[in-house]
Parts: sequence; structure tokens; C-alpha cells
Amino acid sequence: MVEEQRDRGRAPEVFTLNRVSPEWQRSDMEPDTTEQLKVRRTDDKEKSNNGLGCCGLILVIISFFLMLITFPFSIWLCIKIVKEYERAIIFRLGRILAGGAKGPGLFFVLPCTDSFVKVDMRTISFDIPPQEILTKDSVTVSVDGVVYYRVQNAILAVANITNADSATRLLAQTTLRNVLGTKNLSQILSDREEIAHNMQTTLDVATDEWGIKVERVEIKDVKLPVQLQRAMAAEAEASREARAKVIAAEGEMNASRALKEAAIVISEAPAALQLRYLQTLTTIAAEKNSTIVFPLPMDLIQNIMGARK
Repeated sequence: MVEEQRDRGRAPEVFTLNRVSPEWQRSDMEPDTTEQLKVRRTDDKEKSNNGLGCCGLILVIISFFLMLITFPFSIWLCIKIVKEYERAIIFRLGRILAGGAKGPGLFFVLPCTDSFVKVDMRTISFDIPPQEILTKDSVTVSVDGVVYYRVQNAILAVANITNADSATRLLAQTTLRNVLGTKNLSQILSDREEIAHNMQTTLDVATDEWGIKVERVEIKDVKLPVQLQRAMAAEAEASREARAKVIAAEGEMNASRALKEAAIVISEAPAALQLRYLQTLTTIAAEKNSTIVFPLPMDLIQNIMGARK
């Protein structure tokens, strides 16, 4: 009886453990199963993308057989050449052929089932048309620039977008408007390098899905309205005149202080005044003047007049 009661008392504990343990196992296994499902789905997509199906395989075999029959002449249709700066994307029955972009050099295509698209991998530059932009401080300016970019991934540039060149041009115009619309006029005129760097980062992130790499962005010219140019010129001229007057006043003040100190020194030594007269005469005589005015001290004149009396 005691063992039965013990067994009865233990039964609920075993039951609870059996209920909890599967949930714990499921929670641990859920991430693995989800990752496996994702991997399987991607594998299935790749298989479906790479597979041509029965009809596709039949068409490829027929095309290859026709090429063999007309071998001396079909060789000119099957062998293609791309240059050093180009890559070729081959489409077989509408699907991109495995192996990525072909080139540079020779590559082989089937005459009836394959088609290819050439992609230029060189750096391309284009001018951003002048954009009328309203700055943060409500000033209308016209700004233009230049963008340098290149195709980094030829497959993405062909498969993910219709025209990568046109899309990059339009995106550069809108990015220029968006970036400069958050800046003041003084920031646009002084922080061109920072603005160009921000534009380059924004364009590079946006065009990454298209296989485009934006290498450099430059702000060429900032055109201001004529009235604003006149107002800024008048403001600059007024500020320069104010600085000139302040500098002249400071110079006169410093000169007066120096003259005061010199007068104090000369008053202590009367002979210094005579030396100053002689120095002045030397300076005047060096200029070859016909008339020389020689100042005489009043004390000397009074002494001469007193002697005559």
C-alpha cells in the first residue's frame, strides 16, 4: 500500500515533466528548423532558377545539334568577343547563365537559344543639371555638380534595373535637392566637401542594389540671384570700410601716445629738440628742394631781440 501511494504521488510529477520537456525541446529546435527551412527555400529557388526544364533542355540540345551540323559556318555566330573593359551577361532561354559575367576575351554562345548583353565597367561621369534649391534660410540658389560612378556588379546592373545610367542620374538630382535643402546658404558656400561626401554616401547606399559604385561627387558651382549678390557685396564693402576706420582710429591713437611719450622725453633734455631739428633738415635736404624752412626756437629769438635792445 505504501508503494502504491508513493507511485500515485510520483505519477503527477512524471506527467508534468513529460508535458514541459517537449516544449523546451521545441523552443530549442525552432531556430534550427527555421534556418533549415530558409536554406531549403533558397536552394529550391536556385534550383528553379538554374533549371531549364524538359522543354528547355530539348531546345538546347536541338540548338547544339544544329550548330554541329553547320559547324564551319556556325562558328562565326557562336564565338563572341568582349573587350578588356566590358563584361557579357548570357541569357539562355531568358535565364541568366550560371557562372556570372563572361569576359574579357572570347566566350561561346548557342546561336538560337542564347543572347547576351554587354556591360561597360569603366568609370562614367555625368553633370548634374543646375537645380533650383530653396535653402534652410529661405534663399533660392542654383547648384550643379558632377558624379563619377562605375558598374561594380554587371549581373545586378542588368537584372535588377532597366537603365542603371538613367536611374543614377535621376537619383543624383533628387539627392542634391534633399541634401542642400537642409543646409543654410553659408554652409553651402563653405562646406562643399562635407556636402559632397554626404551625397556620395547616400548615392552609394541607394545604388548598391543596382550593382553601381559611386566613386566621387563634386559640387561645381553655386549661383546666387543678382539682387542677393549686390546685397552681399554691399554688406562686405560696408564691413571692410568699418574695419578700415577702426584700424585708422587705432593707428591715430597709438601715434598720439607715441608723440606724448616723445614730448615728455624731449622736455627732459632740451638738446634733443635741436637734434630733432637737424634730423628734419637732413631729411628735407635729401629730397633736393630749392626752399628750406628752418624753424627757430622762440627762446633764441627772444635772446637775440633782447641783445639788440
